[in-house]
Amino acid sequence: MSRPNLYRSCRLTANQRLTFVVPGDDPPQLQGSPHLDRLRPYGEVTVHMDRPATLDEKLARVNDADVILNTRGAVNWPGDALRALPKLRMITTCSIGTDMIDLQAASDMGIVVSNQPGRTAGVVAEHIFGLMFAAAKRAAFQTAELKAGRWARRENILLRGKTLGVVGTGNVGAEVARLGNALGMNVIAWTFNPSPQRASALGVRFVELDDLLRESDVVSLNLRLSDDTAGLVGERELGLMKQGALLVNGGRGELVDTAALVRALNSGHLAGAALDVFDIEPLPPDHPILDCEQVVLTPHMADQTPEGIELLNEGAVDNVIAFLEGRPQNVVTP
Repeated sequence: MSRPNLYRSCRLTANQRLTFVVPGDDPPQLQGSPHLDRLRPYGEVTVHMDRPATLDEKLARVNDADVILNTRGAVNWPGDALRALPKLRMITTCSIGTDMIDLQAASDMGIVVSNQPGRTAGVVAEHIFGLMFAAAKRAAFQTAELKAGRWARRENILLRGKTLGVVGTGNVGAEVARLGNALGMNVIAWTFNPSPQRASALGVRFVELDDLLRESDVVSLNLRLSDDTAGLVGERELGLMKQGALLVNGGRGELVDTAALVRALNSGHLAGAALDVFDIEPLPPDHPILDCEQVVLTPHMADQTPEGIELLNEGAVDNVIAFLEGRPQNVVTP
């Protein structure tokens, strides 16, 4: 079923009431947010506080939805699911990333998808730096050692004066570069579309990816997941990194070959890794990264501060209201 240009007819008629659904708000994001009250003049709002266990359950929750507010990347919308929802007009995400949605299928169905580019860039970048510091100062390792009754001797890593390689210089990467410069690090960067003007604005030197990997003491991945970035860092790329370097991933888990990263950590080639994202989420208890000694891990929560949560909640509702008023914003469907 094709519904091109549906967004042009999204204004409500006098008596029209819409259905807004949050299909799986776990951990809590939108539930209890005062921003949801802004949608109630337009229709009914339903928030499901747990994640759907099956595809059938997920589809049943949104069967009557005109608009989905998607708060978790784990609640995904492949093409088959979207094609089973002929009433659906719009999906808004509480995120920058949209890899949980088949954008081409949404476009073919006339479903508008909006995200939130840059809205929490400062919040995410601060978390990335927190992970970087924790890995450099062996915080997780030393905490575990002390809890086990051991007073371990292990050298920390000084970050000031070291080279930070920023992979991806969008909103988050730009903030990471800014923080690196403020700390006194030498910041180099790689992006698909470098320019002298962009380098000057960010205070970085753009280099080829292989050169960034060879030169950096810390590599920070800040890319969205796409066909061009999936598996960007594999066995070869990890091998190019300096002996004793750190890898920080705040982008998407699939940017990195996890098996190769585990080998690089266990062999001692890398001094550590700091990860907020994983190739499987939620992280299963038998995931091999959990057996690595020098890792710092957080459960995909870089923007989950009270401030970050409300910024995203506000932005999600802003996107919906803009759509309902006939002026869709932050649209990512092709």
